[in-house]
Amino acid sequence: MVAGLAAVTAWLPLPPFGEAVRGLGGWAPVVAIAAGCALLVALVPRTPISLACGVLFGPVAGSLLALAVALTAATLTFFVGRLLGRDFVARYAGRRLTDFQGWLRDEGVLAVAALRSLPLGPYGLTGYVYGASTVRARDYFLGTLVAATPSAISYAILGALIAAPGDVPPLAFLPLAMGLAFSVIVLFRTRRRVRRT
Repeated sequence: MVAGLAAVTAWLPLPPFGEAVRGLGGWAPVVAIAAGCALLVALVPRTPISLACGVLFGPVAGSLLALAVALTAATLTFFVGRLLGRDFVARYAGRRLTDFQGWLRDEGVLAVAALRSLPLGPYGLTGYVYGASTVRARDYFLGTLVAATPSAISYAILGALIAAPGDVPPLAFLPLAMGLAFSVIVLFRTRRRVRRT
């Protein structure tokens, strides 16, 4: 995956983007957060957006911006999902919303964190589905924070490495490791609950 991203980065005209960001001065982070949120709300996958934060702002500032984008977009999509209601979101989410209801209610924070940790499916769509589900807002925001923090840092670091190639640190693989760990824990908890009932 890293090799593929490096190849794409070599093909893309990154210097003009970097110059444009520098030209914005102090407004650059604000514009980056607004643009990233707009893309996530429009169902663009989060991974390339987090990578772009690292490419354009470096590992530290890029990590903070990637996390700010993820949390802001998660908040927006959740409340839009609540406003639109279950029936509207179910038209686009299909059976996914129905299947989530009981599981989300039972697992709470852990269920949110498990799904948020996996880089699968549009990040924005998941927020809409959570908003239209029965999950409590507290569980949603806490689970999103738990999952979004390591993944934002990891992908921003990867993005910084793509812009300035070097050795890939173990932290870069943290999102996948956390997603698998959360998923395994939730799977075993769900199996045990089903056996008891």
